[in-house]
Amino acid sequence: MARRPPPHQLTKPVGAITRGTTGVNRLRRSDRWLMHDQLVTARLCAAADPLVVDLGYGASPWTTLELAARLRTVRPDVRVVGLEIDPDRVVPGRDGVSFARGGFELAGLRPVLVRAFNVLRQYPEAAVPEAWSTILSGLTPDGLLVDGTCDELGRRCAWILLDRAGPRSLTMAWDPFTVEQPSDIAERLPKALIHHNIPGEPIHTLLTAADRAWAHAAPLAPFGPRVRWRAAAESLRREGFPLRSYRRRMRDCVLSVPWATVAPR
Repeated sequence: MARRPPPHQLTKPVGAITRGTTGVNRLRRSDRWLMHDQLVTARLCAAADPLVVDLGYGASPWTTLELAARLRTVRPDVRVVGLEIDPDRVVPGRDGVSFARGGFELAGLRPVLVRAFNVLRQYPEAAVPEAWSTILSGLTPDGLLVDGTCDELGRRCAWILLDRAGPRSLTMAWDPFTVEQPSDIAERLPKALIHHNIPGEPIHTLLTAADRAWAHAAPLAPFGPRVRWRAAAESLRREGFPLRSYRRRMRDCVLSVPWATVAPR
């Protein structure tokens, strides 16, 4: 009896080859969030098959290997597969991580979590809904998708968390010591939002309010940007913005809100 080919040989990759820019530790902020987010860790720990796909890892697999190492602190038997649509970027497996050719169709895999960072940023905004739909249809029923963007050094990051019902939240995270004000993150918003940072749109309203709260917290600047941001975040909550609260002490400045707070009009 002939042996069945692996999934990535049975499906045709969906998507286009992107620039492939990457770098060591570039996605550390989103990785830290994934390691501690209650929903993500609960889904990963409950999965019968803890399969995670890093979609579009780029010209080098460093961030995929880092993701695997960090998620193993949550679930030691996690399986991580890096997918790249460019066959020249597919590398041999190492450190317990596999690599294969694939796109939005996920190479026929059925993961509980997909991370797609700096992928859709290089597509037109009109292509985002179909890409989301294709990825989400390949997840397990309770699977999650992280669609994000960051700068070249990973100092400014933003990502959308989705499940099969659609977007759930937007999270922005930045280096406390290299970002002057929250709205500086606007240039790294995911493709679904980046063109909506204009007056009258919810994301613009949120970032404008965040800058205002940051300015009002200026007297706390001598205590450091983390202390100042915590005060600014509390001010935003008093204004009625549903910012998520975090119990643990954060290394990054983090602003996370339900998707309904920023969904384009």
